[in-house]
Amino acid sequence: MGLKIVVTDGFTLNPGDLSWDDLHKIGQLTIYDRTSTAEVFSRAKDCEIILTNKTIIADDVLVKLKNLKYIGVTATGVNIVNLLLARKMGITVTNVPRYGTDSVAQHAMALILELSNHVGKYSADVNKGKWDEAGDWSYWDKPLTELTNKTLGIVGLGAIGQKVARIATSFGMKVVYHTPQPKNVTYNYVSMEELFLQSDVVSLHCPLNELTDQLVNSERLNLMKSTAFIINTGRGQLINETELAKALKSKRIAGAGLDVLSSEPPGDNPLIGIENCILTPHHAWATREARQRLMDITLDNIKAFIEGNPQNVVN
Repeated sequence: MGLKIVVTDGFTLNPGDLSWDDLHKIGQLTIYDRTSTAEVFSRAKDCEIILTNKTIIADDVLVKLKNLKYIGVTATGVNIVNLLLARKMGITVTNVPRYGTDSVAQHAMALILELSNHVGKYSADVNKGKWDEAGDWSYWDKPLTELTNKTLGIVGLGAIGQKVARIATSFGMKVVYHTPQPKNVTYNYVSMEELFLQSDVVSLHCPLNELTDQLVNSERLNLMKSTAFIINTGRGQLINETELAKALKSKRIAGAGLDVLSSEPPGDNPLIGIENCILTPHHAWATREARQRLMDITLDNIKAFIEGNPQNVVN
């Protein structure tokens, strides 16, 4: 029967438009669409390989999984498992880096364009009859923004940040960036404060850690131009959402486009319902093309592990 493989939350990766066939060829595969933390042990107690996207493998569960040899995280972030404990137990943990670079960068630009051109709003307005009511051959009731010669400030210039920078320059935007250390790139390096002061659009592409947690707060929001936008396709905790909500409601800044929130789904998040705040449900990564790459690299990771040459190991 081969290795026993359990997928804890397969629906996220494959809601039905991809194939699990290649994984079935490797071993005895059991796929669950979703698994609660309380269900992890009962479902994975005999398996040798776990594939998980966001399902947490808690420490007290991990120590009881005596047959477990490998955890494949079907994402880039790996904070759902204790890497040090897994290493002590001889369990290899891998992730899938860079599978969604193009898709996330595309989504970041889509948010910038929606805030600039309000395409969704105006389509809805036309269908509601507002163009007819205006009586003019051209209708708008919110400012339209041209991106040429505007400044895009990128916080975190990894693969996604650099892709966004390349797309932005094709729109004629100027790009500045901030990272812990300057990089050998053609874009201008500035301090964090200068980035918030100069930018017409601030886009967050940095990892979440003790230095970046709540990096967008009232102090930095007060540095921004009143016409500026903030974009977040990174992690929700990069932003103090209560303080951003106040800045948006008071028109301290012009708008925000966010694909991530501190709690997902959002519940009573303070950003819900704010007119100049576009929220999308953490799906920037989820194009079919990106998910297929994620599936392919996950499969390659498992094969490399079985062959004794593991790749993308994070512990």
